[in-house]
Amino acid sequence: MGVVQRFGQRRGPGAVGTDGSVGALVAEAVRIVRASGLPNETNAMFTNIEGEWDEIMAVIKECVDTMTQAAPRVSVVVKVDHCLGELSGRMSRKVESVEQG
Repeated sequence: MGVVQRFGQRRGPGAVGTDGSVGALVAEAVRIVRASGLPNETNAMFTNIEGEWDEIMAVIKECVDTMTQAAPRVSVVVKVDHCLGELSGRMSRKVESVEQG
């Protein structure tokens, strides 16, 4: 099963960077995902994680909990691609099929 997650926070008063940027918080969330040991990839818009439901949700929870220590508001978008009986490695297989096609 794969879950796509994107972390963000509103800009303006209370934002972490002096210019309202949240890059440092997003970078911390990505570090948490990578430290989880689950297959993952980060692109310009999202961080994709592949694993079992409970494992993925625990990682998302840790990211949100960490971000709320520094930001007054956290916005999370989660997209789930759940395939029963699907073997691991689906994330990389989907990219390979697009690149070969």
